[in-house]
Amino acid sequence: MAKAQGPKDIDQYIATFPTEVQMVLEKVRQTIRDAAPDAKETISYQMPAFKQHGILVYFAAWTKHSGLYPPISGVKTLERAVARYAGPKGNLQFPLNEPIPYDLIERIVKLRVKQDSAKAAAKRKNRK
Repeated sequence: MAKAQGPKDIDQYIATFPTEVQMVLEKVRQTIRDAAPDAKETISYQMPAFKQHGILVYFAAWTKHSGLYPPISGVKTLERAVARYAGPKGNLQFPLNEPIPYDLIERIVKLRVKQDSAKAAAKRKNRK
């Protein structure tokens, strides 16, 4: 039996949801684009993702929430800000029946860009 095909791009992923969820996903997508203008869109693990040197963030929609992955660490003030959205594995869950904190998503992505760049620089340094 053939395995079901996942989405080939973020547009196709978003199109599978009801209109009101599509609007949230598009705004999350634009927020990430604005915070990480050099990042490239991709699908990884059948979820939308943004990649620079490595994956910066994944985002997804579920029945009652949208999710942002991976867990956030490294900045205590940001960790406190995301605590109310922490899911069972530390990934973030934003309830769809509440306003989505796009400003918080922007802060998270900017942190992930900084962390990703530092990790890439460390790898380059270790190769020399």
